[in-house]
Amino acid sequence: MFCGSSFGKRPAYREAAEGLGRLLAEHGIGLVYGGGCVGLMGVLADAVMACGGEVIGVIPDSLMRREVGHRGVTKLHVVETMHERKKLMADLADAFIALPGGYGTLEELLEAVTWSQLGIQQKPCGLLNIENYWDGLLKVLDHAVDEGFLRPENAELVLVARNSIAGKKFADVEKDYLAVLRRASLLKN
Repeated sequence: MFCGSSFGKRPAYREAAEGLGRLLAEHGIGLVYGGGCVGLMGVLADAVMACGGEVIGVIPDSLMRREVGHRGVTKLHVVETMHERKKLMADLADAFIALPGGYGTLEELLEAVTWSQLGIQQKPCGLLNIENYWDGLLKVLDHAVDEGFLRPENAELVLVARNSIAGKKFADVEKDYLAVLRRASLLKN
């Protein structure tokens, strides 16, 4: 799971992270994430653990020393570099899903999609487009297809739950998130 170390400006981001955490735990899906206790990362991990789910964090020592590592998770791997973090997360995860986030979230997601495109791994990659947060990225991907830099079939490597949570309870958009989890082969039915 890739997501921000900040909460973002909209309450819906936090609500979605909490709801997704509950959803993962309720369906027996463990969380592999960046190991932080801050922002959406911390909210997501706390929600999974509050519902009895497994949480595996992977964090570089430099961030652990800044006291942003989540010491309450099921297992916390402390690695030397960001490259080691991404490799271990990729090895441990069955799929990749991005919630809103900044450069790190974007870079990690695009690297995972690139690895799928190149056949380095065959793990699904999804976006939870909360409050249309990822619309700009989706437009860039469409533009890359239109300009011949991205094949349409490779653009489809990114699975998207497009519903907005604005003015709705998480339960109202849960079916869209479940659909992404199913398409990512994380749910059987």
